[in-house]
Amino acid sequence: MLGNALRACSGWGDVLMASTKLINRGPSLADSVSDSIRIEITNGTYAIGDKLPTEKSLADTYGVSRPIVREAINSLKRDGLVVTRQGLGAFVSETREQNFRFTSFDVNDALDIRNVIELLMAVEAAATARAAERRTEEDIQKIEGRFNAMQTAIDQGQSGVDEDMEFHRAIVEAARNPYFRDMSDFLDANVRNFIRKARENTARLKSGLVQEVQGEHRSILDAIKSADPLAARKAAEAHLIGAAKRLALYIEP
Repeated sequence: MLGNALRACSGWGDVLMASTKLINRGPSLADSVSDSIRIEITNGTYAIGDKLPTEKSLADTYGVSRPIVREAINSLKRDGLVVTRQGLGAFVSETREQNFRFTSFDVNDALDIRNVIELLMAVEAAATARAAERRTEEDIQKIEGRFNAMQTAIDQGQSGVDEDMEFHRAIVEAARNPYFRDMSDFLDANVRNFIRKARENTARLKSGLVQEVQGEHRSILDAIKSADPLAARKAAEAHLIGAAKRLALYIEP
C-alpha cells in the first residue's frame, strides 16, 4: 500500500534520477565529527568502556549542533565502535559488533532513495500511530515544543532542518518502543541526512513550501494530541509522500 502511494507521486523518482547529481558529495558535518571521534577511539584517547563527552560538550568542541553530533554518534554505533545507554550517554564499545546497515545504499541512486524512503514511511507511520496511543502529557509538551522551535527557526529565515529532526525524534520516543528508536536512529543517518544535504544545498526554500511542510507537521501533532492513532498514521504517511514530492525541488540548483 505504501509503495503504491509513493509511486502515485507523479514522476518524482524520474526527477530525482536526473537531479541528484547536483548534490554536494563532500563529507557532511556529521561525517567529519564521526571521523574525528573514530580517530580518538583508534588512538586510545577514548579507551574501551570510556564514556564519550555529552552531546552538548561535543557540539561545543566541534562547533556544530546537537543533532549533527547525534548523527555522528549513530554512525559510530552502526560501525560497532560506540554503544548508547538510555539516560547515561554514549560509551566506547567493548565488542566492536556491527549493527544492521545498508551496505549498498547510494544517495545518488533514485531507486535506492525510493526504496529506503518506503522503509522510512513504514517505520515512521507505525511509530507515529503508537505515539498517539502511548503519549503522555510530557510527550505532548516536548513534541509541541519541537514544533514551535521549528516555526521560530523558519520565521527567522533558517531552514529548520535540525528542529525538524528533533520533532520526529520526539514522536518516536513517545512510541515507547526501543526498536522503533534504534531503527529511527539508523534512518536518521541514512535518509534524513540525505534530505538535510539536499535542502541545505539549495536556495529554493520558498516560504510557501516551508509552510506546507509545517501544515503537515501540525496535522501529525494534532492527531497525537487527540490520541487518534489512525489519523496520526495517515498524517505521517501524507507527510512522507509530500516529502518525496518535494525532494526534486530541494535538489534543484
